[in-house]
Amino acid sequence: MPTIKAIIFDFDGVLFDTEAIHFAVFREVLRSEGIPLTLSRYHAAYVGLSDEACFRAILNDHRIVVPKEDIQQLVRRKTDLVQRAFRASLPRVSGVSEFVSDASMRYRLAIASGALLQEIVLCLKLGSMLTLFEHITAAGDVREGKPNPAPYLHALHALHGRSPIAANECLVIEDTPHGVEAAHKAGMRCVAVTTTLPADRLAQADLVVPSLHALRLEDLTVQLP
Repeated sequence: MPTIKAIIFDFDGVLFDTEAIHFAVFREVLRSEGIPLTLSRYHAAYVGLSDEACFRAILNDHRIVVPKEDIQQLVRRKTDLVQRAFRASLPRVSGVSEFVSDASMRYRLAIASGALLQEIVLCLKLGSMLTLFEHITAAGDVREGKPNPAPYLHALHALHGRSPIAANECLVIEDTPHGVEAAHKAGMRCVAVTTTLPADRLAQADLVVPSLHALRLEDLTVQLP
């Protein structure tokens, strides 16, 4: 089994406990448009998608056709509300900052997310972790989001441009089925954390753990199949 040289993190639900905020804001913005959104439906179909892809999927499911600029307006409204929420109370995940700090001394670190770059940077700055990551792939960097492997391949290309690295030398940490599928399609191993969804929804991952506390860096290759 190839040695792990880099860890590529998803962002929402992995590094910060943002999923509840995203759902609440999605629901608020959609409610103003007369469109309902339940938590069960969000978890079943939309969690893990980029903002634009999520709004588009929800509108399609309600057979509502709108111009792209209208979807972008919905994204801008959501972004403003989400950033206000992050500044008011940073949604930290217990133990993540310690895990990332320890990992940065052993591995190259990157992020591949469908979140907006400004949201990622804001949280990392507030959480004093921005300098620990070599690269961030965010919404807008690729045409197709997860479950397409493009976000992880984009991050791999950026890492490889600085120092050679192969896909099978990267470990992904995810929290959604879309993310696990994207990681595997990119040729990377994937650990899933049950911060957002139950373990049975993440069974396709190479390893499922309740939190990053349960992922021991010192024997990571032993834990992975």
